[in-house]
Amino acid sequence: MRKLIISAVLGGFLILASLYFAGIIAGSKDNRRPQSPKVVKTVFVDTVKNKTIPLVVPANGNLKAKKRVELYSEVQGVFRPGSKLFRSGQEYTAGQTLIRIDSDEYYASVQSAKSTLYNLLTSIMPDLRLDYPEIYPKWQTYLNSFDMEKTTPALPEMGSEKEKFFITGRGIISNYYAVKNLEQRLSKYIISAPFNGVLTEALVTEGTLIRSGQKLGEFINTGEYELEVSVSKTYGDFLKVGKEVELHNLDKTNTYTGKVTRVNGRVDQGSQTITVAIEVDGADLKEGQYLEASLEAREEANAIEINRSLLLDNDQIFVVKDSILDLMYVDPVYFTDKTVVLKNVPDGEVIVSRPLSGAYAGMLVKVYNKTAQP
Repeated sequence: MRKLIISAVLGGFLILASLYFAGIIAGSKDNRRPQSPKVVKTVFVDTVKNKTIPLVVPANGNLKAKKRVELYSEVQGVFRPGSKLFRSGQEYTAGQTLIRIDSDEYYASVQSAKSTLYNLLTSIMPDLRLDYPEIYPKWQTYLNSFDMEKTTPALPEMGSEKEKFFITGRGIISNYYAVKNLEQRLSKYIISAPFNGVLTEALVTEGTLIRSGQKLGEFINTGEYELEVSVSKTYGDFLKVGKEVELHNLDKTNTYTGKVTRVNGRVDQGSQTITVAIEVDGADLKEGQYLEASLEAREEANAIEINRSLLLDNDQIFVVKDSILDLMYVDPVYFTDKTVVLKNVPDGEVIVSRPLSGAYAGMLVKVYNKTAQP
């Protein structure tokens, strides 16, 4: 019994000693993490100064010649060669022949009709001399001026009903208008350039049999072009005829100055846009060339313009007050692809000018000072 008690006491002592030394060992281990140094981020800021901001509406489109003629044939015949080959890219001056269609057969019928009219005029001259001597000189002068190789001149003005009845009864007037109709159609065998320009499309070649109603090509004036762009109906009221517009090519290597010449009065129902025509000229411009336009729609007073990335989803921006970030509600009035125009930002307010990752209201920051940099 005594040995049992001694064993129990020794066992308890060993347990207590083990717990004591385990506590000492555990207490000697340092689990505390070193306190991380506090990092203060640097921010770029701007001081607000409200001003008048022009709202520039971007638009784009392809150039079209202001003067354009689609060439169609109203008569039939063989295309005869001219002084220049009828090819795309060929330049012509105003009045120069573009297309000449063989008209020998039709010309003969015109001359036949003119001969008939001349014979009728000749046949009435004796009667005019006897019955109407007062008008005879007038018609004799007309007959003398009648040239078979030239366009038929207009008939003399008839001053009395007796003269009109006599001339009409002899079939002079009906034959005259028949000749003029044939002469008008004969003129359609030659198509002349209506202005200085270039042939952009040629659908026939010399020797081709041309049929009535056939399209022959397309002729444009290379001096003036128009750019038709579509803008939102919101700015339609601010775009006035005569307003200057800045244009540039896709690479932004060339800049041109255009002028608004037309503003469509109808809004496209599908896109809710208005078509605006801008006139522009330039020696290096070509039809179909892609240009971008900057249309100054209106001016917004007491506003600022910042990068769109600085505007938060809830129409707030970051401001700096005593080295602490804060949020301010603003009124965005106009967006472009890169910037936004804001109102209700007081003058003198210090706003963040570059995006700051992880920013939040109450964050301690340091304002970037350019003069303090080495």
